[in-house]
Amino acid sequence: MKEIVLINITGPDRPGLTAAITGILARAGVGILDIGQAVIHDTLSFGILVEMSGDASHSDVLKDVLFRGYELDQQVRFTPVSADDYGRWVTGQGKARHIVTLLARRITAEHIARVSEITARYGLNIDQIDRLSERIPDGMPADQGKGCIEFSVRGEPEDAAALRTEFLAISQELNVDIAFQQDSVFRRNRRLVVFDMDSTLIDAEVIDELAKAAGVGDQVAEITERAMRGELDFKASFRERMALLKGLPESVLEEIGASLRLTEGAETLIGQLRRLGYKTAILSGGFSYFAEGLQKRLGIDYVYANSLPTRNGVVTGEVEEPIVDGERKAQLLRELAQREGISLEQTIAVGDGANDLPMLSIAGLGVAFRAKPLVKQSAKQAISTLGLDGILYLLGFRDREGF
Repeated sequence: MKEIVLINITGPDRPGLTAAITGILARAGVGILDIGQAVIHDTLSFGILVEMSGDASHSDVLKDVLFRGYELDQQVRFTPVSADDYGRWVTGQGKARHIVTLLARRITAEHIARVSEITARYGLNIDQIDRLSERIPDGMPADQGKGCIEFSVRGEPEDAAALRTEFLAISQELNVDIAFQQDSVFRRNRRLVVFDMDSTLIDAEVIDELAKAAGVGDQVAEITERAMRGELDFKASFRERMALLKGLPESVLEEIGASLRLTEGAETLIGQLRRLGYKTAILSGGFSYFAEGLQKRLGIDYVYANSLPTRNGVVTGEVEEPIVDGERKAQLLRELAQREGISLEQTIAVGDGANDLPMLSIAGLGVAFRAKPLVKQSAKQAISTLGLDGILYLLGFRDREGF
């Protein structure tokens, strides 16, 4: 008669411990049904689910494991598992799987408690918890840290929309970001990332900077803000803002381009994406003059943005079609995916304004980055607490993997 036993081993982490324990089991021909190991602050937690015959010789194997564990300063516990319990565990492996990613400058017990309470309430079981971020040095300023905890959960939420609503609510309450996504084959197999430019890749709205130089800053900034909140039609607001720039000296463009600052984490993210073989694109309702400068600086593969016509050394205030608005961005994303021979599920779109929502909604992973409330509520995922390189955590990458 077969017996199933769960062996739990805890204690100081020691080199060779896994080999010593599994060596004992191997010599006895014990079958391994499951195995897992974690080390937290040099303390080991090691579990092995084994299958063995019920004769006396296998009882001796467990004694050998117990004695060897004692020699290695480990606590060893044996738990019999019934056939019914094992059958339920096997059946559960076929359930849907999701990833919950918690991001913050500092992760606290309250963050984890609130996230785990919500997942349990919606019928999801946490199978594994991992820290993706690096260890935070003692004394690092609170606003400079970078924390990420990933929960692997099993099951299908009873109400996915309500679950996301609750995650969004505690994100705002606790100043954290919480992403909820299906754990599919595509998660670490995205191939194309497209970015909005203004207030996403760069920490400015270029058209507002141009307007300040033209002496119409307040007027244009108000129109820009309303357009990004989704209160105005983008094309109409773009034409209105362009008309206000008429007569701006062309020499101002170079000055503003030189002053633009990259958003936190942008250079790290683009560099890692290039290293991993991703294609990147800027799809911007801003201007190609500035987007092409970023392309050279960061090594972006594709750029699509609006023209800024000049004549006789000044901006004309005219608009050239087609205007890159929200629908145009979504169309360009589809075209780029087709050009690269990939599915939309393998794409990532990142933006902050209402005109980014169409592309965020069709991408495999749509990320609202430091976005307006309407965009944050409507996008699949949102990052507001960390920099752009936080997107790498949503793909499952760890700091120790080199970013």
